[in-house]
Amino acid sequence: MSETDLPTEPPSAEVPLVLLHAFPLDARMWDPVRAPLAERLRVITPDQRGLGRSPLPETDAEPSLAHAARDVVALLDKLGLDQVVIGGCSMGGYLAMAVLREAPERVAGLILIDTKATSDTPEAAEMREVVAKRAEEEGVAGWLADANLPKLLADTASPDVVTRVRELIDAQPPSGVAWASRAIRTRPDSVELLRETEIPALVIVGERDILTPLEDANTMVEALPNATLVVVPEAGHLSSLEAPASVVEAILGWYPVS
Repeated sequence: MSETDLPTEPPSAEVPLVLLHAFPLDARMWDPVRAPLAERLRVITPDQRGLGRSPLPETDAEPSLAHAARDVVALLDKLGLDQVVIGGCSMGGYLAMAVLREAPERVAGLILIDTKATSDTPEAAEMREVVAKRAEEEGVAGWLADANLPKLLADTASPDVVTRVRELIDAQPPSGVAWASRAIRTRPDSVELLRETEIPALVIVGERDILTPLEDANTMVEALPNATLVVVPEAGHLSSLEAPASVVEAILGWYPVS
């Protein structure tokens, strides 16, 4: 396919949307956007392995987002879906790119929300192992939320949002948190993967996201041949929780919804 043959329109509203959640949360992070999106689209919001209500399989395999990507593909098989739009926030974005790497024929479009395509620095990778070990040794209640809330949310986030994010973090199984932290730690750089894809993409970033700021969003937009960028005013890393109406508007504005 030549550059002039690249698809110029996002998938139709008949193509379901799969939204993959951030770390260390679960699919309930999509609650503020799920209902309004579901009025126009079929929306699927699974818990990733080991988090929320999804069990952590017993395996000796090293943690890898490739395994989690196969979980997503297996879910699509179970639901009888040949193609979907894959969207994800933060770790969910990493997983969306892992699905694209694992089964590109199943991905009709990408929605990358407050995430990045580059791999961890050595320092970040070391810290993820520290988090994994502490979760295994101490559980996650209290300290994991305290460590993450200042980075996940803008200082303008409402008290209700702060409380909800804390509740979601405290509710996660320590074993799942440890597995996910190690899986993120070993993810590959995906910039070249995005550069080679031919599918339409939407990149959304909170204006106040300090974990994956506009610079990271621009890197993905520049790599993707057919991307749309939306910056959400006043939002931090969890823009779907902090500014759900803006995220819904961005997604429905990108989909050609009738």
